[in-house]
Amino acid sequence: MDKYLTFTVPDNFNNTTCKEFLKKHCNISARMITKLVRTHMGITKDNQLVRTIDRVYSGDIIKVKIPVDNNEITPIEGTLDIIYEDDYLLIVNKPSMTPVHPTKNHQTDTLANFVRYYSLNKGENYTFRAINRIDRDTSGLVVITKDRYTASKLKNLYKEYTAICVGIITKCGTVNKNIMLKSDSKMVREVNPMGKPAVTHYSVIKSTDKYTKILCTLETGRTHQIRCHMSYLGYPLAGDELYGGNHTEISRQALHCSRVVFTHPITEKNIDIFCPIPDDMKALIE
Repeated sequence: MDKYLTFTVPDNFNNTTCKEFLKKHCNISARMITKLVRTHMGITKDNQLVRTIDRVYSGDIIKVKIPVDNNEITPIEGTLDIIYEDDYLLIVNKPSMTPVHPTKNHQTDTLANFVRYYSLNKGENYTFRAINRIDRDTSGLVVITKDRYTASKLKNLYKEYTAICVGIITKCGTVNKNIMLKSDSKMVREVNPMGKPAVTHYSVIKSTDKYTKILCTLETGRTHQIRCHMSYLGYPLAGDELYGGNHTEISRQALHCSRVVFTHPITEKNIDIFCPIPDDMKALIE
């Protein structure tokens, strides 16, 4: 099924070219405009084709057909915990041990494979675009856009992460320490003045005699940032063998993307979604 975006030409774009209107008012990229030109009836007004060099006038209603993406991801049937969906967005609660994107070792067991199967069964055909990325072992919310335009418009995605650390943390705090890849590893990060800036804010939610449940927000999005920073403080995440935890009571790092907040790129409504931690993390703290 074809999908369209509809724009009304405002007074300040009266008698401008269609291309200028699309780029400067609609924030459509030059690359997408090129695709629209090559798409049958890609840009129209009153069901008539509009060329990018044609003039548009105040009050004109311009319809843009969103181009169909090329998609090479193999569709594989799998379980999806869908938290929110509309014509432009899909938000799922990803379980731990599921990669987000296909890799050399994971070609058919990823979130992208499952979403591809699900979308085709709905009669939709879109490229998998995850706005936020989380590790295979990390659980929680992943925001997926259904077209290039929505992806380009979705800005300032606010995220909260819930983690369970080994040890008793009594105060809230901030870690402002640079992070870089360890010289002897292809995966493990370390705090190092030569690394890239990384800022993690954390607050205490609950403690037991062994673990502390914390809420983290990030000013930067470095790989393994929460895991590395909490280990640096002496409170590694439970189950995180790479950074000082162990698998005695949980088989993966106890980290979960629990909340996302953003302005919907099309409707401009505020989207605020919360997703509680899964059972393996609950068992540690409750």
